[in-house]
Amino acid sequence: MTRVHRGARVLAELAVVALFALFMIPFAMVVLNSAKTAQGIIFDPLSWPTDWGRLPRNIGLIFSNSTVRYAGAFLDSALITFFSLVVIVLFSSMCAWALVRTRKAWATILFFVFVAAMVIPFQVLMFPLVRWMRILGDFLHVRLLQSIPGMVFAYLGFGCPLSIFIFHGFIKNIPYELEESATIDGCGQARTFFEIVFPLLQPIIITVLILNGIWIWNDYLLPLLMLGSSGAVQTIPIAVTAFAGAYLKQWDLILTSTLIAMLPVIVLYLFAQRYIIRGMIEGAIK
Repeated sequence: MTRVHRGARVLAELAVVALFALFMIPFAMVVLNSAKTAQGIIFDPLSWPTDWGRLPRNIGLIFSNSTVRYAGAFLDSALITFFSLVVIVLFSSMCAWALVRTRKAWATILFFVFVAAMVIPFQVLMFPLVRWMRILGDFLHVRLLQSIPGMVFAYLGFGCPLSIFIFHGFIKNIPYELEESATIDGCGQARTFFEIVFPLLQPIIITVLILNGIWIWNDYLLPLLMLGSSGAVQTIPIAVTAFAGAYLKQWDLILTSTLIAMLPVIVLYLFAQRYIIRGMIEGAIK
């Protein structure tokens, strides 16, 4: 390795370290200030906590708070995220498989419609979405607004385009001979998909789960529109904002609740990152 190459490598490594530090500063500030009182955060937000025992006390204050149902919001977020991911993976994988194996022009057109849907800004749809959810709920006699099924239905619509795009590229590389062999053995379409195709999608399913899971768990605007800020069903981002009052901002509770909301996503990503990388690689070279 020449001196020029070594110098370029050192500069690249320094740039990576600098970017890592830059992106980690907000997380470090949340962790440090979660172990302080509200006055301590206001007076010196950059100082090291003097009492780390304050962190579990802040957590206790959050879950025992009578005005903010944080524990219920945590459960609601978990249910919404879980069921949304299940229906997104199931419907988008089946749709992508049907579009790949259908050798007709309408399948190609429909695929590009899904791709085009990814570039539509949510702000354009948010107010018509709430109106149509109310109309559809009245027509079906099902409560879609301020309910978990309504949130799952909305996330299915917004999460499927990207998921179908990802599954579509992966399924194209699966040999069709496997499905032909299953058909010869007497398997129907449903059995062929769930017993032959679906197990082969495991690497890319993990990728789809992580990408959609992080987005759904952290989403704020769609739950705010469909659930409201004081409804019976809430999500974690809405509950976090409830600690920011009109006249008094409880920064210790705000930052501690933010830390609690971040932990599931961080833990999930740390355990699943190797599956994400493997899914991307296998989808590219399969």
